[in-house]
Amino acid sequence: MKPKPGDLVKVISKDEEFEGVLLERPEILDKNITVLKLDSGYNIGIDNKKIKKIEVKKAYAPKKESKEKLKPKKGLPTVAILSTGGTISSRVDYRTGGVHANYTAEDFVRMVPELKNIANLRARKIMSRMSEDFTPKDWQLIAREVADELNSGADGVVVTQGTDTMHFTTAALSFFLKGLSKPVVFTAAQRSIDRGSSDAYMNLLCSVIAAAKFDGAEVMTCMHATTNDDYCILIRGTKVRKMHTSRRDAFRPVNDIPLAKVYEDGRIDVVNNNFRKRSSSKTELSTGFEEKVALITVYPGMDAEIIDFYLNKEYKGLVIAATALGHVPTSCKNEIITHLKKAIDKKVVVVIASQTLYGRVHPLVYTNLRKLSIELGCIFAEDMLPETAYVKLGWALGHNKEKASELMLQNIAGEIIDRSLEDTYLY
Repeated sequence: MKPKPGDLVKVISKDEEFEGVLLERPEILDKNITVLKLDSGYNIGIDNKKIKKIEVKKAYAPKKESKEKLKPKKGLPTVAILSTGGTISSRVDYRTGGVHANYTAEDFVRMVPELKNIANLRARKIMSRMSEDFTPKDWQLIAREVADELNSGADGVVVTQGTDTMHFTTAALSFFLKGLSKPVVFTAAQRSIDRGSSDAYMNLLCSVIAAAKFDGAEVMTCMHATTNDDYCILIRGTKVRKMHTSRRDAFRPVNDIPLAKVYEDGRIDVVNNNFRKRSSSKTELSTGFEEKVALITVYPGMDAEIIDFYLNKEYKGLVIAATALGHVPTSCKNEIITHLKKAIDKKVVVVIASQTLYGRVHPLVYTNLRKLSIELGCIFAEDMLPETAYVKLGWALGHNKEKASELMLQNIAGEIIDRSLEDTYLY
């Protein structure tokens, strides 16, 4: 019998014999290593070259899970869960050490039984990709799937994905979904689902509550508000950013306050009434996107010829993540303003955002700012995040190239707030 993960085996090597449970080999280990869990609880790796024989002492027979389908409950809203991959839609087989992705409504209810009393769920996998590998085409696919669900009876949609670039995706769908009439809630997990401190369960539960009950028609994130399991917060998709690599409360609103607090018991406390309300209108798609847009961060001593690199590749738009109020280096090699003028002369749309994130850029305070705005014609992106400005410029150029500059200064999806609010700083 060929040994398989989960089997109780005896490994006979050139040096000694070991008995334990055969585990799946982690991808980071060499392919020539066999991993065994001993009775002591420790895992060991054995070089395959030293193994003479592996005997199966007892084959692993995982418990068969119930295939019973969930029955719709009268009076409950319908929520669609669309999985794009990521930790939140996976589970661990503790016997084998393997992680398996699950995408059906039954799988999610097995993870969080409370869900069946909140909404009638329909769930499916639409893609399986690490979020750092997302492209604008993936954003377009997600937008199409979300619109299909909303226009075919769903009262709200939850999208699960990896955390790394979730704020790019939420910004994209904020512009791609025209006439949005119901909530679209993005969620994820900062801690793997096999850890006791995992945030996956609460994030998923609160997201379904929001999709089912929140009166807003916005693209939002729903993640932990604190490092504890106090509540989750809904943050507008164009005003959210991942601000920490590993904390459970990594997603924070920038230049805005959360729309609402969502509790595990089903309560939703509205914090910010500035949101579009639910309606019965049809959600339309506006997914045109110009991929030849770059996001460039300026830094001291940079070589301004980087601008020429993008011009030579015929890029249509540049977002400059400038310092503070919108400054760019003026004493760097091949002074950057000269190269930006070259871009403007070639009809490239140049947008200035601030890498400080909080606050807003200003085109008139200092001389060099006036050069960028008045002499060159760069667009100052108000209080938009650089990532949001990048996504919006790609959408604006793909939507209406001739009016892209005008669109960048219009508030389309809550990305621009006219007056800076002091209480939004590190909310």
